[in-house]
Amino acid sequence: MKLVTIIGARPQIIKAAALSRAIKNHYADRIQEVIVHTGQHYDDNMSQVFFDELGIPSPDYNLHVGSASHGVQTARMTEGIEALLIKEHPDFIVLYGDTNSTLAGAVAAAKIHVPIVHIEAGLRSFNKSMPEEINRIVCDHCSTLLFTPTKAGLENLKREGFPIDESGPSTGSGSATIDHPKVYHCGDIMYDNSLHFANIAEEKTDIIQRLELKDKPFILATIHRDSNTDHPERLSAIFRALIRLSEQCQVVLPLHPRTSKLLKTNLDESLQTQIFNNTKIKLIPPVSFLEMIALERHAQLVMTDSGGVQKEAYFFKKPCIILRPETEWVEIVETGNAILADADETRIIQAWQHFKDNPPTVFPEIFGDGHAAEFILEKMLEPSM
Repeated sequence: MKLVTIIGARPQIIKAAALSRAIKNHYADRIQEVIVHTGQHYDDNMSQVFFDELGIPSPDYNLHVGSASHGVQTARMTEGIEALLIKEHPDFIVLYGDTNSTLAGAVAAAKIHVPIVHIEAGLRSFNKSMPEEINRIVCDHCSTLLFTPTKAGLENLKREGFPIDESGPSTGSGSATIDHPKVYHCGDIMYDNSLHFANIAEEKTDIIQRLELKDKPFILATIHRDSNTDHPERLSAIFRALIRLSEQCQVVLPLHPRTSKLLKTNLDESLQTQIFNNTKIKLIPPVSFLEMIALERHAQLVMTDSGGVQKEAYFFKKPCIILRPETEWVEIVETGNAILADADETRIIQAWQHFKDNPPTVFPEIFGDGHAAEFILEKMLEPSM
């Protein structure tokens, strides 16, 4: 069986590691994987380093699309992916998550009748002003096999008309097609990775020692979504909250390229001075995946607008303040281990105080057993496929 795997953004590169590792370890004689990097993230620290660090095979193709408007970027990717699908004739195209690379892959494959496997299907923020929400909905409704990490994702797909078999984890028997897709609750592929790489991270990175954080409480923060970075009032509110929190606890903030670029244009000079001169706020360059895992494992609390980092905080049993008005990962809020604070200075401070006074201790196992990748590949190999 031949798969074409589409990746383009940092989280997709990391997710692909789990599937590639499972193919190498268990299915090398049965599955051939062709990896296509769209080039959506083209900074070495945000891309190539992850291939090197996680042991992912180098991409067979790189479209070198780079940064552009949504329409231009997606169009370039769609054109390139279509040409490669025609050349490679895969049995499936594998798409992850909700980026423009995901959307481009879905449109290209559906139009030329290549079956789509969507990993992280069924997630919904119910906010269609987010480009990611459009991307994930379109991909789900173009897919033949949908693998959802959570029961909430399964319920979302059921409400949208996907035929969910109540007696089991999928949609009954028979061959799956784009008009008659199959849906599976498989657990989270990122949980596979977090379990696999947790101890490796401790051995292979010295970031905790390098930043002088050993045995010191600190808040780990990440900010990258354009809904925060591109709006001065929202970005300012988040950084005002970080300044206030730094009076109580060290803050570590790996700067995404987007955020780094916009700090000097979207924050006033006074706020910039307070940030750049604050020894309790460590602004550091983008970190590798293993470094991020180490920071998450040692942090007291995580603040983020990243969907992936929200989950990783949960995997490592850390409370999380979500810098968005909603989340696709509703379970971590429902369990009381995360709080939606949006870009609201007061709510961020209140959330910090809540977790400081009431540190969570119970983290139910809601993301599977750490073997999602094997489950996904087994379902793809079933004869009825």
